[in-house]
Amino acid sequence: MKKPCPICKKPRSEDHSPFCSTRCKDRDLARWFTDGYSVPGPPAAPEDILREE
Repeated sequence: MKKPCPICKKPRSEDHSPFCSTRCKDRDLARWFTDGYSVPGPPAAPEDILREE
């Protein structure tokens, strides 16, 4: 059984996998840009990120 679109739960489209449409793909991207998603853990200090490179 195929999994549904993670945004609207409609059937997935092969052209937009794992989403059903460009609209849902764009909604997911917007959530990343607006901090709708996050990775657990303490925030990283910019200085620490620069030292890792």
